[in-house]
Amino acid sequence: MTWINQIIQGVLLGGYYALIACGLSFLFSVMRIINLAHGSLAVLAAYALFWLADRFGVSPILGLVAVLPAMAILGWLLQKTILERSARSGRLVPVLSTFGLAIVIDNLLFQAYGADTRSLAPFVGSLSYDSFDLSDDVSLGTLALITFVTAVAMLGGLQLFLTRTPLGRAIRATAEDPDTVGLLGINAGRVNAVAMSIAMVTVGVAGFFMAVRATFAPYAGAAQLLFAFESAVIGGVGSLWGTLIGGIVLGVAQSLGAQLHPQGFLIAGHLTFLAVVLARLTLAARGGRLRAWIGGAR
Repeated sequence: MTWINQIIQGVLLGGYYALIACGLSFLFSVMRIINLAHGSLAVLAAYALFWLADRFGVSPILGLVAVLPAMAILGWLLQKTILERSARSGRLVPVLSTFGLAIVIDNLLFQAYGADTRSLAPFVGSLSYDSFDLSDDVSLGTLALITFVTAVAMLGGLQLFLTRTPLGRAIRATAEDPDTVGLLGINAGRVNAVAMSIAMVTVGVAGFFMAVRATFAPYAGAAQLLFAFESAVIGGVGSLWGTLIGGIVLGVAQSLGAQLHPQGFLIAGHLTFLAVVLARLTLAARGGRLRAWIGGAR
């Protein structure tokens, strides 16, 4: 039963990774931008919630009412002032711009709060450590379960939004051909700004769960970006449901790795990521040779 418990814990952990990766995957699917400031922005949201809780006594859950709209506005401004302009210079410049943005955010947070770690756990009562037993050997953390359900709801909601709403279809059309949609009366710049705002709302939610389940510091964004990136790549970059699958695969690998060896938690996750990347590269190479052979036979 120990292995079953580890797998279940890994699946729940995968929900957190999928939640962290949600905005990264969404932004790439609709704008083809890899946001290297993704983790730092989640940490920024966590500090905003901490500031409200520490300074004014506002519960972090209620603090989301203020922080999520603020993150949406920040996303709109970032798109209009940085990403939209840098995108005109090629695909690499937006990536470099978000890398620079991450450095700025990390250092500003360090100047404001120092290197001490913080957490929102003291402000949410017993939520961070509450659990219930499924059996004598299997126990589920309440926060982990809420995180997983939130990840499924968020990814499912985004998928329905993109496929069932006029704005969602406009976002998808803009992602496919931003020049042609202008002929249909769609403002590509405005649509991309809305998409960035939506992505930033998901980042704010991820920052909340990150800060409640563990401690965070100004330079914690890099680790969160790594987990998000690995989850998105394992599940297929740009696929929202694939992001959930990728997060679960990463979480289960880490959980089982920790069971095998004390140092196996991160190593197992990284090895799984590398194995998936190598497998895809191998299949792509074989597929290319097969298509070339079929073309030669014709």
